[in-house]
Amino acid sequence: MSNFSRSFRPANANIPIILDAEDTRETQSSRGVSKHICPECKTSSRDQPIHCIVVTSPAPPSYDSITPPQPSPGALPVPVLSLETSRCVSALSPSISSPDPYQPQPPSRALQFDPEGRPRVRFRRNAFSPLSPTSAREGGLDWDRKSYVGLGIPEAQFRPDSSPVTPGTIEENKTEDPQAASNVAQRIEQKLWKYSASRNVVKRWLLEIISWVLSAMCMAGIAGMLIYYKDERIPKWPMGLTLNAYISILSKIASAALLLPVSEALGQLKWSWFQGDNSKKMWDFEIFDNASRGPWGSLLLLVRTKGKSMAALGAAVTLFALALDPFFQQVVEYPERWRLQDAKGDIPSAVRYVPYQAGVQFEEGLEAIQLDENMVGVAHQFFYDQGLRPTMFGQGVRADIPLACPDSNCTWSEYETIGFCNECTDAVDNLEFKCLHQTMDWIQMPEQDPKTELYELYPNGTACGWYLKGDNPMLMVGYNVDHHTAHAGEILKGRAQPMYDVFTRDVLPGYPSKLNNSRNPLEHAIIVAGGTIEQIKLNATPIAHECIVSWCIKSMTSGYLEGSYTENLTSTVTNRTLGPSPWVTFPFFDDTGHQTMTDYTYNENVTVQGNSGRVYTIDNNTHVLTLSMFDDIFPSTYTVWNSTNDDDAILRDEWYRNLRVISRNLTYNPLMHDNITLQFDNLAVAMTNVLRSSPVNTEMIAGPAYAKESFVDVRWAWLSLPLALLTMTFIFLVGTIIRSSTELDTVGVWKTSAIATLLYGLPDDMQAKIAASKDQGTPRAQAKEMKVKWRPKAGWRFSGNTATSTSPTSPTSRKTTPPPGFF
Repeated sequence: MSNFSRSFRPANANIPIILDAEDTRETQSSRGVSKHICPECKTSSRDQPIHCIVVTSPAPPSYDSITPPQPSPGALPVPVLSLETSRCVSALSPSISSPDPYQPQPPSRALQFDPEGRPRVRFRRNAFSPLSPTSAREGGLDWDRKSYVGLGIPEAQFRPDSSPVTPGTIEENKTEDPQAASNVAQRIEQKLWKYSASRNVVKRWLLEIISWVLSAMCMAGIAGMLIYYKDERIPKWPMGLTLNAYISILSKIASAALLLPVSEALGQLKWSWFQGDNSKKMWDFEIFDNASRGPWGSLLLLVRTKGKSMAALGAAVTLFALALDPFFQQVVEYPERWRLQDAKGDIPSAVRYVPYQAGVQFEEGLEAIQLDENMVGVAHQFFYDQGLRPTMFGQGVRADIPLACPDSNCTWSEYETIGFCNECTDAVDNLEFKCLHQTMDWIQMPEQDPKTELYELYPNGTACGWYLKGDNPMLMVGYNVDHHTAHAGEILKGRAQPMYDVFTRDVLPGYPSKLNNSRNPLEHAIIVAGGTIEQIKLNATPIAHECIVSWCIKSMTSGYLEGSYTENLTSTVTNRTLGPSPWVTFPFFDDTGHQTMTDYTYNENVTVQGNSGRVYTIDNNTHVLTLSMFDDIFPSTYTVWNSTNDDDAILRDEWYRNLRVISRNLTYNPLMHDNITLQFDNLAVAMTNVLRSSPVNTEMIAGPAYAKESFVDVRWAWLSLPLALLTMTFIFLVGTIIRSSTELDTVGVWKTSAIATLLYGLPDDMQAKIAASKDQGTPRAQAKEMKVKWRPKAGWRFSGNTATSTSPTSPTSRKTTPPPGFF
């Protein structure tokens, strides 16, 4: 309480007021409160000394109440102090000691005890505010001198109460005030109280403004760091500090700093809620108070106000603030990306093809065909089986060429290499069904010529089926219709026939070719498959394809990723310059005039110009050696004899070996299926890999190598909630500041202060009525029905079934008129 210097002058100025010189005896009541005894009046008091007043007049005036003058606008209003003179006054003469109707009575206490003896808060020199301005009437008083203790009577004996309530006054110089607290927290609170009591709007809300700015700075720090490290590698900071830890620390600070102004603003709006013409339920006071403390109270406040009050905005911010940490953590992620390395990857490209480097092999003085066993082994996999199956590795396939990649990811832009290309087209329209009597060169076992001992004698017979159109029709799929012959009922299931004679290399006359578009074909053939035995006997239309395999220059891009290899063919170039055949053949005959062998020569090299303009050359010997592989399967026939089971079919191939008959019983014949185009495409790829796998005649193409590293990826959308809450808090704080400024004369800037709640609580009689109304429920239940309203300079106004219309103003009740600037 402020230093009271309220002076008054009695109506009878001749009445002296002196202090009794006798010892004052102190006794302890049953409740342990010190008594102060007046020996003249025989009265006692438990809370203050008794000052016995001796007067000369037999009828002293009565001072029922003395009301101090109205304080200046700058001074803090204080509760009314009511004093009464005693009813019994003794004479100046010591002989006058008999009881008298004017004998002094116990003075009324300004601060009452409750019926149970619990002391009320006692306001001593510490005022409502430690920084309340001193009025002009108080400016000249020294409250440390004894002469001003008590009621202003010089040398009055006064024993201050030993209550544990800590004085609120903290002077800056502790030597001037021996009761100045050394607690740092109190110093901080004293400074905050000083700012809250200021007339400056910024000072009153300085802590909240600083807190909001701190939250904004933390969010700006997070955004700035993310902008700096966006699309960069994960930073490596001292002591193992990570970017996530940095974001987590700043987000925690930002969240806490953001909620402080919201909480204080909600506390301030708690007092503003009870302003206006309409009374509000007392229960709202607790709802507002809980809303300033956490999400549950904020949810109740939203329900109570139905979102129509300014306080609802603060409650919404408190609720949405629960998601701040998850949103901040979702802002950044660390995807793995490939980073270019200094090392390079190498992949082979074939620039020429020379199967053998050791020399040429001769037989009987003639150069013999010396095949590339690696190439033959690959080709036979596709001639007599399903081909080479790719080796699976992880999500892809393993590379079949000897590439080099220093890391787990290498790429090569478009490059060229010598290779093989295939092209197939449907040729069923080049077939026609008929029955003809001719030489059956397709039978499974030809007869041996007794003179030459060569297996080249074929019987004549009648066969029905599908014939290849031409000057000399050739049965491709059909069956023998002759009876009582050695080959009666033999079935031709399919046939692979080159478009030339395998001995003379002459083109078959009269056959309409569809793919005569390569200068240097390695193989040009028609492949026909008739299906099952039953389908053939029913004269079903067979499957027919015309295919051509040639040298070509392949342009492609390649990639190697974590053990798997991918290849993308972008374009191919073949030599399509047509002209006379470069084949020259020379037959050899024995003494009987029978041809025993044929010498054939390819008189030109293969040249192909790539898209880059580079010319690639394959010499004629290499060309002959390579195409000789295809003579193993072209021509060939697939027949069934003396059986009705398709699995008993026999493939007769390598017709150039007429000294003996070569036949095979296949578990899988790729020539009998409709996927022959895919089969030959895979054959071309596999043969190209053989060229590129040669330790010589290749060049290594360099390509960039990458290593996988984690990068910082920022998802800015997740910052929408934090920034929105920051903006909403700013709007809410500014709105509360403006409203509190307009209500400064009626409601102080009290915010969430607990002291303000204690000081401006319900009057004593109202508390007693609420506590005594047992039949109407608990006080907490009554608060849900009772309505109150804050009236400036008049206190609380009540309405309801347990309260009177206005708060009492008896001397024993606490005055609830708030000072406009409480702190």
